[in-house]
Amino acid sequence: MVTNKHISKIIIALMAVAVIVCLLAVGFADRILSLLGGTGVTMEYESELFDTDEVISVDILIDEDTWEELLENAMSEEYYACDVVINGQTFYNVAIRPKGNTSLTSIANDPDTDRYSLKLEFDHFVEGQTCFGLDKLILNNNYADATNMKEAIIYDMYSYLGADASLYNYASVSVNGEYWGVYLALEGVEDSFMLRNYGTQDGELYKPETMGVGAGNEEGMNHPSGDMPEMGGSEPPGNRPEMGDFEAGGDRPEMDGGPDGHSMGDNGGADLNYTDDDLDSYSTIWDGEVTGTGKADHKRVVKALKNISEGTDLEKYLDVDNILKYMAVHAFAVNMDSLSGNMAHNYYLYEYDGQLNIIPWDYNLSFGGMSAGGGDATDMVNDAIDTPFSGTEFFNALLENEEYLERYHSYLKQLVDEYVYGGRFDEVYNRIRTLIDPLVETDPTAFYSYDEYLIATDMLYQTVYLRAESVEGQINGTIPSTDEGQRQDSSSLIDASSIDVEAMGQFDMGGGSREGPDSRN
Repeated sequence: MVTNKHISKIIIALMAVAVIVCLLAVGFADRILSLLGGTGVTMEYESELFDTDEVISVDILIDEDTWEELLENAMSEEYYACDVVINGQTFYNVAIRPKGNTSLTSIANDPDTDRYSLKLEFDHFVEGQTCFGLDKLILNNNYADATNMKEAIIYDMYSYLGADASLYNYASVSVNGEYWGVYLALEGVEDSFMLRNYGTQDGELYKPETMGVGAGNEEGMNHPSGDMPEMGGSEPPGNRPEMGDFEAGGDRPEMDGGPDGHSMGDNGGADLNYTDDDLDSYSTIWDGEVTGTGKADHKRVVKALKNISEGTDLEKYLDVDNILKYMAVHAFAVNMDSLSGNMAHNYYLYEYDGQLNIIPWDYNLSFGGMSAGGGDATDMVNDAIDTPFSGTEFFNALLENEEYLERYHSYLKQLVDEYVYGGRFDEVYNRIRTLIDPLVETDPTAFYSYDEYLIATDMLYQTVYLRAESVEGQINGTIPSTDEGQRQDSSSLIDASSIDVEAMGQFDMGGGSREGPDSRN
């Protein structure tokens, strides 16, 4: 009997310990998972939707009148109900709406096209519904990109370096069984994305957007596609102010304002520059919240921005390694429709426990796609890698730190030596061409003709190799790696005069394609 009593006490004690352990595990789940080697979760949709060896099929089943209403009222960005068949599996009562910013406006005003980018939200009408675990699927229309490949290549570079970025694939999109066009499918940066990358971390997500042309604003964000032209024209790299010449918190170059009247110095904090401790100074960030946030969350962001501007405890306030990977791919891509140019948009800001991270977004206007009137291919190809961001000082502390600058260069070198020269780019380029050539050729809503597509893809192929050659020279010191250095000596720049930047596709307020009798199929 005494023995049994002791056994009972031992069992009770063990149960109590188990309960305490469980409570601690719940309370410190993030810390535990981090110690175990990461917090990401493998998702079914990674293989079901984003196996890039096969194009996914997306058939939108929607009442014809409802579809016409959606197209006619695209600027309202209102959600409509439809069923969607993806790779043969039907998902019911899915929310669909056009998405975009200036691309949305341009298409709405163009009588010759209604090829909008689309957002499929599986949990909008049916709580908890997903597509193989994915809550939001983005279908990008390849607006102003005659290659149909720029975004795919850039997202593949992010994947190659292991950076936090959306998964991608191509989609053959149909409406009620009739082929509508080939789109780029992207993993939406929302709940599923955060679960895949950050697991149980209770982080906060923002999508700052200063060019709020689109009308939709559910969930507290503007849902831009980011197709906004640089106001005042695209400034060639050799003429941009060198950000290293400006001390953090000091006088910055004056940037042209957007249609909302903001200049780069007055954009509600979207440029991620620290100005003061007043939360209202960063209203654009808070307005772009994806997750529900409050003042305590906002204070953590501002505290981080302040310390980053001062170069203090960067590892504490920045996910340094991921941001260096972001910087490397972003710099290689020469994407001026972003913080690299005058536009304080086209990125997501993720904050967890006071540490900030950048998630990339929108690369259809890379490699000269923002240059008005054709642009200078040589300037674009030689864009300076050590002064890559003219629209923000947020990255200055990293670029001014020798250790971080060297690591940033190592990621750029990895893109050059392994991704481009090592064969990965050729493999991806050829795979994409094999998959989408026939889809582009028969695309009934394409912005460009098939012949224009063939010319554009050849130009893109040459551009990537020339860009790699310039980046390699800048890393090795044979080509100046700053804007100021290139202004003083341009003799060693890579000659890219053979590249027709316009042929690859450029932003066009008239609708996104080059004019001509065969400009649309």
